[in-house]
Amino acid sequence: MMTLEHAARLALAMMDLTSLNDDDTDASIVALCQRTATPFGAPAAVCVYPAFIETADRALREAGTRDRVRIATVTNFPDGCVNVERATRETRAAVVAGADEVDVVFPYKALLGGDAEAGRALVSACRAACDGKTLKVILETGELKTPTLIRQAADIALDSGADFLKTSTGKVSINATLESAEILLTAIRDSGRDVGFKAAGGIRTTEDARAYLALASDIMGEGWATPAHFRFGASGLLDALLATLSGNISAPAQDGY
Repeated sequence: MMTLEHAARLALAMMDLTSLNDDDTDASIVALCQRTATPFGAPAAVCVYPAFIETADRALREAGTRDRVRIATVTNFPDGCVNVERATRETRAAVVAGADEVDVVFPYKALLGGDAEAGRALVSACRAACDGKTLKVILETGELKTPTLIRQAADIALDSGADFLKTSTGKVSINATLESAEILLTAIRDSGRDVGFKAAGGIRTTEDARAYLALASDIMGEGWATPAHFRFGASGLLDALLATLSGNISAPAQDGY
């Protein structure tokens, strides 16, 4: 089994350090970006609301990590509406503002109502609007609930140009689970496409991270899980990883996305 220290090193490099709070401010986003300069390396990205993209860019440059840390943002978030024009407009604006990656919410409520074409249209349009940037599609697996619907949403997103399949917004009662992760990773494997996976919401300990990394290795093969293919969307997880790497493994993680 992978040691906790090894899992912590891997997970740190794969983190999308996230702040998607209603009370976010420029100051809180600057503080978030300052945390990317850790003694053990930097996370893969910070994930912030579109209004804070430029703030994050400046803060990462000041922290000396902009060359290593990408800026991710969210669109059609968190409701996942069926308005393709809105989602496309938000995605295009995020790219113009400087986002390297866009996490767009799949219209999961439409799929729950039997409309599969809404997801296909929205993801395809946002794929085009991304202009070559990374597109992560948030499926909101905790709301889709059943393996059949989760797999259907995954297949639609894969067919429509997703670069990553992401479990959750972190804004609902059930977010990332190992069961939903298995469905998404299996869909990626079966597709034969070069697509990544992002677990988001409720991952707070090094042990949690290790379980997801082990699952990815079992399904996708040893070495597949790299920042190019695997991300954790979290905030409190960073404290736990740093505690593990510094030898203070009993230090609690802060609650967070």
